[in-house]
Order: sequence, then C-alpha cells, then structure tokens
Amino acid sequence: MRTLTLAMFAVALSATPILAQDMSAFTAGPVFSDYGKVAKIDSDLPVTSDTQLKVILNAKDGAGPGEVVRAFESAARFINMNVAAGVPEKNIHVVLVVHGKATWNLTNAAAYARHDPDHPNASAPLVEQLLNHGVTIYLCGQSAAANGIAKSDLLPGVKLSLSAMNAFAQLQPQGYVLIP
Repeated sequence: MRTLTLAMFAVALSATPILAQDMSAFTAGPVFSDYGKVAKIDSDLPVTSDTQLKVILNAKDGAGPGEVVRAFESAARFINMNVAAGVPEKNIHVVLVVHGKATWNLTNAAAYARHDPDHPNASAPLVEQLLNHGVTIYLCGQSAAANGIAKSDLLPGVKLSLSAMNAFAQLQPQGYVLIP
C-alpha cells in the first residue's frame, strides 16, 4: 500500500506544473536588445557610474537545437543590467571561458555542421554581438582537441586558451572574479 501511495504521489507531482517564473518585469536591455533581458531593481547594494567590473563566466553546458548557451545569455544580461543601472559599458569587462558541452557553440557554420548537420549554431549571432561589445571569449584548447576542433573552425574573434583551468588561473590574478 505504501508503495502504491508513493507511486501515486510521484505521478501527481509530475503532472503538477513547476512554479512558473514571472518574467513580466523583464525588458530588453540597453546594449543587447535581443538577449539578456533584465528587471529594474531597487538594490541595497547599488552600482555607480565609477563601478569597475571584471568577471569571468564559466560556460560548460551546451545548448539544444535552436537554443543559445545559457552562459552566453548571462553575459549579455550582466552587461545589460549594469549599463541599465548606470555603469558605463567601458567599465564592464566580461570574459567567457567555454569548455565541455558548450565547445561546439563557438564554431563556424561548416564546423558546427560536423557536430549537428540538421541545425545551425543558434549561439553564433549572440557570440558575434558579445565580441563586438568587448567580451573576450576563450575556448578551452583541451575541449577543442577532444572534439577535433581546429582554431580555423572557430567563429571570428574567439580565442583559444591552453585549457579552461589555465584561463581561470591566469585571469583571476588579473582581478577577474569567477561567476560560476
């Protein structure tokens, strides 16, 4: 009887929708209009026009067909929310360190087609915009090698590091804060 009750509870729970997030307060940002929507916040830890930000975002999870890598979207959101809060874009320094399953999302159309011949790289347009706004993007060389990706396969502007671990170790002493 207990097993049956637990099974019925599990079925009922799986049929109940997970609490939906209310995204109605989120709007397009001032830098990236198609990515990184933000909400205005009455923050108790305000940023000012002289705030300097140096962050590393860890991009290890890939994206499904037609989806953008979440960490890439987070980079756009980080820039959008801080510019909207009054930090000049020139004071915001973002580095994306990409490895693992996100590796293919930094490749050009021909290389990406080797990975997924049925879908285009949906992250490519955002990667281009991020690069155009000064975001530095490093691909882990070890992940690239493991996937047979050459430097010539990368989207224009993407850089190759010896490894993701090395990128983290080299950037943090330069004052960058890792946002996992």
